[in-house]
Amino acid sequence: MLKALLPAVFAAFVLLGGPGGPQKQGPPKRAPGDAKPAAPPKVTEIDEAALKSLLGAGAGRARPLLVNFWATWCVPCREEFPDLVKIRGQYAAERLDFLLVSLDDPSDIGKAVPEFLSEQRATALPAYLLHAGDDNTAINLVDPDWSGELPATFLYDRSGSLVFKHKGRIKPDELRAALDAALKDKPQEAGAQK
Repeated sequence: MLKALLPAVFAAFVLLGGPGGPQKQGPPKRAPGDAKPAAPPKVTEIDEAALKSLLGAGAGRARPLLVNFWATWCVPCREEFPDLVKIRGQYAAERLDFLLVSLDDPSDIGKAVPEFLSEQRATALPAYLLHAGDDNTAINLVDPDWSGELPATFLYDRSGSLVFKHKGRIKPDELRAALDAALKDKPQEAGAQK
């Protein structure tokens, strides 16, 4: 009887990792040539003055500018992020500027915001965390008709004029159409449409 149980006991011993139970393993080893894990994205804290500078209102710019305001705690923001990342990949960086502005708490700049951007594979996009002394001033810089609801997406043409805005989760086809129109504008035509 004991001899019949030995194979089962030995198998259990091996499966459980020997004496003391399962053994904790270290991180998986990378094979030579495997890519290193991506570094967490850099998120820069900005205030109202820096936001105004980034938007460049009224200034001529080389490319249209798409700005998305979001937060890690915002469910519709989380749902739309894959669409934004996909859309960003469809437009060359030399044709379109794209900024992500988080409205998370400033304490989240070191962990929650970069972790979310890494999860969403948005590590190459310029990311900022707005730390405004006065939220209303910052909101009015972007669009006086915006009450601060999230997510919110704004497209500025080469002249710095707001040519598209969407509050709530974007509709990818609608955003692409606005981007295509802004990209077709020649610099002297920019600002002519609203």
